[in-house]
Amino acid sequence: MPADPPPRLLVFDSGVGGLSIMADIQRLLPHCSVSYASDNAAFPYGTKSEEVLVARVDRVLHRLIEHSRPDVVVVACNSASTLALPHIRAHFREPIVGVVPAIKPAAHQSRSRVIGLLATPGTVARSYTRDLIQQFAADCTVISLGSSELVRLAEAHLRGQTPSLAQLQDLLSPMLSHPRAPEMDTLVLACTHFPLLKQKLQAVVGPEVALIDSGEAIARRVAYWLTELGRGKSASESPAHQALFTADGPEVERLGPALGEFGISDIQVVAVPNN
Repeated sequence: MPADPPPRLLVFDSGVGGLSIMADIQRLLPHCSVSYASDNAAFPYGTKSEEVLVARVDRVLHRLIEHSRPDVVVVACNSASTLALPHIRAHFREPIVGVVPAIKPAAHQSRSRVIGLLATPGTVARSYTRDLIQQFAADCTVISLGSSELVRLAEAHLRGQTPSLAQLQDLLSPMLSHPRAPEMDTLVLACTHFPLLKQKLQAVVGPEVALIDSGEAIARRVAYWLTELGRGKSASESPAHQALFTADGPEVERLGPALGEFGISDIQVVAVPNN
């Protein structure tokens, strides 16, 4: 009998932040093969307009799905998810799992009713995020901070350039200087890049502040779709992982050691020019 191939997942982000989602998926679903895709040709997404971002995500996903033939697609980017999910779900037949800021579980967990929201500037400003706050955290004080620089530092961290605590303290100072910041007991990491710096962020905000992200919830949602597709059982073949980039460059090579920690040695360029 032919071997039963592992379910294949496509985990997609503009940079390497989605690796934090991949880590949670691998913990829950170790039998799956994962194609991790970075649209580095158009990085970063968090500063792009809705029109530009939706068109770019549509174009790139068509190319990546054609290349990797996944069972389930994970859009492991808050910026893309908060803008492009309705469009791409209407244009692709594969199940699409998106990432949303973990405001609901943060509000459920918070006792002080003071919550921090750390995201990209675009995610902080979007009506989607404001609606989540109104729906699930209307009785909370939400201290929001948008930072593109923190995304850059997380990217550099995976390439061996770890930021100092002083750098992170400086970036978070607008949040930590808020009058109610001493009461904050929960911090939402609403960009998939930020869990890559979780230990250092925890050192900055203190051990009494719980850091919450969407990784485990996304992994559970992927498991649900695999069961729905009849692919929920372990396969007889061992999983094989790969990384896909939409542009070549020295920064791709520098990611080799970090990708190796996720079991990825197969690195390919699937060119999708940013124009």
